[in-house]
Amino acid sequence: MSPFTHLELTPVAGGTRMRLRVKPGARKTAIVGVHGGALKVAVDAPPERGKANDAVLTLLADALGLPAGGVTLAAGATSRNKVVVVELAAGEVRARLGREG
Repeated sequence: MSPFTHLELTPVAGGTRMRLRVKPGARKTAIVGVHGGALKVAVDAPPERGKANDAVLTLLADALGLPAGGVTLAAGATSRNKVVVVELAAGEVRARLGREG
């Protein structure tokens, strides 16, 4: 079973909403797994002046094979708990993350 089976994905206009739990200032930028329905990600960027947010969006866009604008931050700009909208259907998000991880 894929570790992304328990990832909570919500269809919205224009794509899929996904919750994130972010660890800024990590040693390495990577998708760590799923916990409590949220995608856990670590980024090496510090949590200052939006650097960690930019790193998160870049990581997700790369992992999902999307252009930079294909993932947008919907909530949580100053929190470790974030919500993003991805311009893909929920099933495609899960499939692409499964190939990545």
